[in-house]
Amino acid sequence: MKRALSFLAIVLLAAGPAAALEMPKGAVILTISGKVAHPNLDGKAVFDLDMLEALQGRTATMETPWTEGKVQFAGPLLRAVLTAAGVEGQTMTVKALNGYTAEVPVSDAYDMETILATRLAGKPMSVREKGPLMLVYPFDLDASLYNERYFSRSVWQIQSIEVAP
Repeated sequence: MKRALSFLAIVLLAAGPAAALEMPKGAVILTISGKVAHPNLDGKAVFDLDMLEALQGRTATMETPWTEGKVQFAGPLLRAVLTAAGVEGQTMTVKALNGYTAEVPVSDAYDMETILATRLAGKPMSVREKGPLMLVYPFDLDASLYNERYFSRSVWQIQSIEVAP
């Protein structure tokens, strides 16, 4: 019995946490802080482009107030990113490189097909093209979202998300 328990302890320790988030291998482009259950660096969940693009995603063609004509956005579903980080909270503050912030209900990620876009027209989004990340609401699926409430939440040049209870 003692030998079996020792073996089980070794197996569990070697496996590590069940939902551990790997460390980024490339440049960190997103930091999620606050109520995060799966941190990978100093209590935060940090992601590089490859980590984000490995998550369940969506590609959508739509018009937005910030682009000309219909354009294609692609990237992970926001809910996939939040799930990977183990987000536990009701609201999040999404912060852009220029300091702009928007309060976004966490439910927007789970109730809608919201994308954390990493690509525009198939190419990685540069800072000049509103990248490296942009919160894109599913304007293509629900025309009622095309209003100021969701425009103000559609942050581009995202660098971080802070989750509050």
